[in-house]
Amino acid sequence: MSLQLDWSNEQNIMDIPDNWIAKLGELLQLAGAAEGMEDGEVTLTFMDDTGIHEMNRDYRGIDRPTDVLSFAMLDDGPDELDIIFEVDSEDEGDPLSGMLGDIIISVERAKAQSEEYGHSLEREIGFLFVHGFLHLLGYDHEHAEAEAVMTAKQESVLSAAGLTR
Repeated sequence: MSLQLDWSNEQNIMDIPDNWIAKLGELLQLAGAAEGMEDGEVTLTFMDDTGIHEMNRDYRGIDRPTDVLSFAMLDDGPDELDIIFEVDSEDEGDPLSGMLGDIIISVERAKAQSEEYGHSLEREIGFLFVHGFLHLLGYDHEHAEAEAVMTAKQESVLSAAGLTR
């Protein structure tokens, strides 16, 4: 197995070019290699501001849109729900094995931020994807030191993929 990207654009927010999906796959491989991750699956969903606003409100208690949300499958904090499933007798294990989690990106927010920061939309979506991936692995930016670590990791991966400002 290797790192796999499964993506969805069910809201059809914009036409997502095939080369962007290939670039996101490359970013996943680069970020995974940098973190010593060889296997796993990440699901990426593109949404509008309304959809991500609802998710941010419902799951984080923050009543506004955001640019990216990450939901780690391996997160077992005190507020997480227990995952209950039945394993088919023919199945050789946990059906969720290898699932790292879900990343949701607001394309509307990414467009606005790419304009604000003066770089391409592809670069902004790439940044948000790597940012979300690092959250799946447990990184955060709650204080300056953690933010500096996360920022350096993001910029290293984006630079390696040719997505500079």
